[in-house]
Amino acid sequence: MELADRAIWRRAMAEGHEGFDPVAAPRFRLGPASRVAAIGSCFAQHVSRALANPLVTEEGPAERQFGVYPARFGNIYTPRQLLQLFQRAYGLLAPAQEAWRCADGRVLDPFRPRVEPGGFAGPAALEEDRLRHLAAVRRMFEECDALVVTLGLTEGWRAAADGAAWPLPPWAVGAEDAAEARFHNAPVAEMRADLDAFLHGVRLVNPGLPVLLTVSPVPLVATFEPRHVLVSNTASKAALRALAEEACRDDPLLDYFPAFEIITGPQARGAFWAPGLREVTAEGVAAVMAVFRRHYLGDATARPAAPAAAPPARDAASELASLGRVLCEEEALDP
Repeated sequence: MELADRAIWRRAMAEGHEGFDPVAAPRFRLGPASRVAAIGSCFAQHVSRALANPLVTEEGPAERQFGVYPARFGNIYTPRQLLQLFQRAYGLLAPAQEAWRCADGRVLDPFRPRVEPGGFAGPAALEEDRLRHLAAVRRMFEECDALVVTLGLTEGWRAAADGAAWPLPPWAVGAEDAAEARFHNAPVAEMRADLDAFLHGVRLVNPGLPVLLTVSPVPLVATFEPRHVLVSNTASKAALRALAEEACRDDPLLDYFPAFEIITGPQARGAFWAPGLREVTAEGVAAVMAVFRRHYLGDATARPAAPAAAPPARDAASELASLGRVLCEEEALDP
């Protein structure tokens, strides 16, 4: 049997990271008219910026985190968070605690505690905003032509009372009367069940929706397991990569994009890490996005769509300068 060059380590890896492209056969492509929603950990923001026509269903000023994602839900780190976002949007989950109160009397949304600078003035203001927000989430799920989900973490925090999944524990954002938070590190089987449940639900409201999975290369800010953060990070990324592998094997409407491998693989020789070894450099992000554009942003669309004019040419220097800037709620765990 004759193998392609990409299947042989000596031929596929020896050239280094310049022009490295590990994508073989994408299952779908996203044309300029495709309405694509990017959701997940902070690395998902880079994907959204690369899209010619990112779907936005909740608009407002940038300083209040509008426009970071299609709707103002902040980082979605775990499959359980993703599933519960869908469930809350469609009235399938009513959390026991809808607000956290701070010492100054202002309140936070437990599911997006950092989207409103300083918090909301009170429960009524929070509820009014939440209703608008969840309506925008429903429009996102129903109107998108494709969904890009960046898997970020296995470690997370859940309400002791009902298992509500939060991006941060209450103490990280100064909440005083919040429900007890329990640390939870999800195994692959549990995450697979959550992802399958989400995909089943979202395809009820948007039949045949194609979904592209990625794994964020960005390491954990901190681990709450009793071990070194490097060991926890390796375990977490391995579990997320195994989840993506299993899910894509079983679902022809899923595909995997190897952003994680482009940044962390040995061919990169560590060139894409900024000092501190947690932030991906602008050059690393550019390398990932070049491969993404080459294979997924083409003339063919994920679904038939009306022809659209090509997007205007980008200013390479300004784009490269902006690539490294993302909002990462997890950073509150390391004040």
